Amino acid sequence: MEIDHIDRQILQKLQQDATLGLEDLGDAVGLSRNACWRRVKNLTDAKVIKSRVAILDAEKLNLGLTVFISVRTNQHDPDWLAKFATATRTMPEILGAYRMSGDLDYLIRAQVADMPAYDRFYQRLIKRIKLADVSASFVMEQIKETTALPL
Repeated sequence: MEIDHIDRQILQKLQQDATLGLEDLGDAVGLSRNACWRRVKNLTDAKVIKSRVAILDAEKLNLGLTVFISVRTNQHDPDWLAKFATATRTMPEILGAYRMSGDLDYLIRAQVADMPAYDRFYQRLIKRIKLADVSASFVMEQIKETTALPL
């Protein structure tokens, strides 16, 4: 699918506020409601728009500790990877899990209430999957976080 400048404007507006109605979205990008709807539908059908979500305030939900967990493993077989993928996908504290290049094998981003909650999470994680080395870094200040892609 080719994405033109109007599609990019639509995507930018939706990244800022996914609750915009088609009328307001169309007005913002210079399209009629129906033309805007067709473009949004095409972008959704092409999976350019993967989902529309509400972004919650972790602090207000008592989940104020962000943790980046560096993982090294001495196992690189498909069975271990499948088990690791299942474990990370099914633990709600894990917001992202990434296979990395370089010295680090995997990087996990998790959100928990506090240090005791992190310890409980860690204990559950290591019961589910064998890890050779785990190192956690705790976010002290969030300088920037966004879900908006640079269009």
